[in-house]
Amino acid sequence: MSPLDHIRIVMVNPVYGGNVGSVCRAMMNMGLSQLVLVNPRTGMNMEEAQQMACHAGEILARRRVCDTTAEAVADCGLVAGTSNRGGLYRDHAKTPREWAPRLLAAALDTPVAILFGSEDNGLSLDDLALCTQFIRIPSSDAYKSLNVAMAVMICTYELFVASGAFEPPQERSLECPAAMREAMFAKWRRALLEIGFMTPETADHMMLGIRRIFSRGPLTEKDVQILLGMAAQTQWAASHLPPKP
Repeated sequence: MSPLDHIRIVMVNPVYGGNVGSVCRAMMNMGLSQLVLVNPRTGMNMEEAQQMACHAGEILARRRVCDTTAEAVADCGLVAGTSNRGGLYRDHAKTPREWAPRLLAAALDTPVAILFGSEDNGLSLDDLALCTQFIRIPSSDAYKSLNVAMAVMICTYELFVASGAFEPPQERSLECPAAMREAMFAKWRRALLEIGFMTPETADHMMLGIRRIFSRGPLTEKDVQILLGMAAQTQWAASHLPPKP
């Protein structure tokens, strides 16, 4: 089981159904499934929440609702609170990227909660008093406050990346052998001479530059096959040019 399964997102006094739905979608994107709403505002538009959740409706349907923040985090070993405000007790706040490994490690043994305050007032002092860690998301001084769904996405993204759950696709084509690469350069030399891009006197110098360009990254067999085809087509086009007057 992934440590992400033991991390819950706690929305304290959420106001707008659209934000709750958007949080569900962010959680689904990043592999989290536990959502707790603490004392949501009366009259919240749950139809809007369902619409914004899109394909994450299951997370919305399985949400827990608690009367107090203390109830929502009672069984959690670590409780991280998000805040952009300053203050002595928040001066040891770290970014989501800095806290992610610690939260994931703890989640292997104990439930972990991340608290997000209401859209209008954030987390109260009583909420923050329950926190063992403080998270501050870096943002511009021109406008520091983030929409709650955006804040959840940033925090859950950092957790997802740090968990190693995502494996980027690997290059399937082998790096081309030297003989194939040299055949490509020879074909391009002929093609560039035929179209007049360079002269026999400048060819050696120009080809060194072209080699340098292609040495800045790996060249796979598929890459070279494409480049050989381009050179062949260039030669064909050059042979069909009308004669110069």
